[in-house]
Amino acid sequence: MSAQDEQLITEILTNPRPRAVKTMLEKDHAIDCLFLLYMDKGRWKQAKGYMNKNGLTLSDGTFRSRMIEIEHNGFASSTQLDPLKKHYHITEKGRKLTAQLLKLLQQQL
Repeated sequence: MSAQDEQLITEILTNPRPRAVKTMLEKDHAIDCLFLLYMDKGRWKQAKGYMNKNGLTLSDGTFRSRMIEIEHNGFASSTQLDPLKKHYHITEKGRKLTAQLLKLLQQQL
């Protein structure tokens, strides 16, 4: 490992912006929720249907928590449907992050 790599790692681990993204991605179902957004399934009903169809689990509380965090980090925006429901949409920044995650994880197939 080079000194440049070590400097980059230190920057990622200590800089508030990348550290916030790293923290978000370490949480349960964060990547699942990014993929759901990427597939335009940013409403709970759509997400739940997709997950159930594929034998996967995701609670509504986890979905809502991750979406709020994803939105807070600038990877999604939301539209208020009623006082309790939102429809989340992936942003260009979120699209780029998700494409990179897909590429990284595809290498493991």
